Amino acid sequence: MKAHSASLINAAFLITLSLWGYWSSDSPSTTALIPTFIGVVLVLLNKGVKNENKMIAHIAVLLTLLMSIGLIKPLTAALGREDNAAILRVLFMLISTIFAFIFFIKSFIAARKKRAESNEIS
Repeated sequence: MKAHSASLINAAFLITLSLWGYWSSDSPSTTALIPTFIGVVLVLLNKGVKNENKMIAHIAVLLTLLMSIGLIKPLTAALGREDNAAILRVLFMLISTIFAFIFFIKSFIAARKKRAESNEIS
């Protein structure tokens, strides 16, 4: 799987699951929409990631990293409330974010190897 595909899947999870959590809550908080906003930005950055634009890819990977760190607090809160639906939503978002991050790292390593090989040939 390519980094842009993993990022797009992650964005879909972030948008869908955070909206579900927001609308299903008895007392919705706007902070529950942060993954939605990050997901929308990742969708907007996806074409640049697909075209291997370095700056856009680095912005997308930074947002992905921040999202994975940012999901830890909601997960601990959901565990504290023993809210199984919230735990599952946040876990799915966290897992998809970590997978997207891994694919970004693999893509960066592959690009560096490709660049090093082309420099050796020249």
